[in-house]
Amino acid sequence: MSVRNNEDRIAAMHSDSAPIQNLTPPTPQQEPSALSFVTPTEFVELPSKGRYYLEGHPLHNEETIEIRYMTAKEEDILTSRTLLKKGIAIDRLLQSVIVNKKIRADDLLIGDKNAVIIATRRTGYGAEYETKVICPACTEYVTHSFDLNEGHVNYGGDVEGVTETEEGTFIIPLEKLKVNVEVKLLTGKDEKALAMIANKKKKHKMEEANLTDQFKQFIVSVNEHKDASLISSLIQNMPAIDSRALRNTYRDLVPNIDLAQDFECSDCGLEQTLEVPFNADFFWVK
Repeated sequence: MSVRNNEDRIAAMHSDSAPIQNLTPPTPQQEPSALSFVTPTEFVELPSKGRYYLEGHPLHNEETIEIRYMTAKEEDILTSRTLLKKGIAIDRLLQSVIVNKKIRADDLLIGDKNAVIIATRRTGYGAEYETKVICPACTEYVTHSFDLNEGHVNYGGDVEGVTETEEGTFIIPLEKLKVNVEVKLLTGKDEKALAMIANKKKKHKMEEANLTDQFKQFIVSVNEHKDASLISSLIQNMPAIDSRALRNTYRDLVPNIDLAQDFECSDCGLEQTLEVPFNADFFWVK
């Protein structure tokens, strides 16, 4: 074949009578990678149903929260000596699995935080939780298996004689002192503050005051007065009958997960209902 004949053919391809052809070879289509993985997620029911988060909070009126299943990344968090020493491993874990990064673990109401902790452990290692508990009767350590699927949700908030405010707080009347006490639902941040107070007292060998410290943390006002010294005076002078009523009423108000389950001691035979303990081995499975 002559060079001239090739030139004639090329010219013909670009003539008015012949269509122009694309001489560029087509780009091969890339096939999807066989190693593309997406971590599954789960929607966890919030005991609060989002009712007590103020407008503007990402969980305001949200009944569920989306979390990712635990991965090796979260196991690294759980085994980090630095995080464990600082006591923040669990919070880092929760922050890692929560899908919406606008939600801070510290801002979760304690009951909602417990729900996320339980769901995270269940997605990571299953619903069976075997741990050692102290028998209330013989005080011996007994190995017992709990089922994390058996939790009962207490939605809280509906207690006779208690008034809910627009700010998501509650007014509880104290019968003996004849005053109205305003209380708030504690968050993960408040829980941390109580733990820090307890550790500080232990470090300085101070007398424990867990009950009154908790009162100081959740009491907002007394007869609409928010002065800290007035609240402290109320707590120190509160009759035991009012104190007990306040504790019980507050417990019923708090949305939470009830994990109480049947327990039988293999040593002494005691049969009783026990709360599932959040021991150090809750996330450390053999």
